[in-house]
Amino acid sequence: MTPDQIAQANAELREKAPLDIVRWAIAQAGGRAIVSTNFRPYEAVILHLVTQVQPNIPVLWVDHGYNKPATYTHAEELKKLLNLDIRGFVPKMTAAHYDAVHGGAPEPTPENEERIKTFSTVMKLEPFQRGMRELAPTVWITALRKVQNPNRAGLDIVSHDANFGSLKVSPVFYWNDKDMHNYLTEHHLPNEWDYFDPAKADEKRECGLHAAWGGKAVASA
Repeated sequence: MTPDQIAQANAELREKAPLDIVRWAIAQAGGRAIVSTNFRPYEAVILHLVTQVQPNIPVLWVDHGYNKPATYTHAEELKKLLNLDIRGFVPKMTAAHYDAVHGGAPEPTPENEERIKTFSTVMKLEPFQRGMRELAPTVWITALRKVQNPNRAGLDIVSHDANFGSLKVSPVFYWNDKDMHNYLTEHHLPNEWDYFDPAKADEKRECGLHAAWGGKAVASA
């Protein structure tokens, strides 16, 4: 889509319900839509939405090996509940190997920015890039939301993703936490609050998947 077409799509979709946005996204994909997840809090919302429209949609999940037990349990629960077609990708280096060579995942503090970027490149961006190459989606559906951080606030429902060369669609982009919670409650979906991402110093930081620096890291990975 051209920039003008993307702008028009965003204007038309702004007041649409997330389920209608998912229908629109999948209609653009020519049978090559995917959804990505990390099974963090509220991810059940996007997974429930997309599987209502395309039950067999590929679910791209990068398991960097540092998830807490609750996150793995949550992933298995949603897999069974929604009959998810999970396409899992893991780093070329195991968590134990990374710990031995690099002294473990970096402490998530702003002072460790370069170490965090290195971790993210090796353990998240590289396997995500492999997943995107293998699945080759024309449309990538995400759970990005405007309220999550300043970088995401500058995006919109539809955008061109320069990092992975696909059309990125975020159906719940304008929803807040209350909207997400209400959806989970309405549809009797589980949530998971013990999630931890060592590639983020705080909740306002991007791990690289949706940031310009991630594109450069992907190119050199």
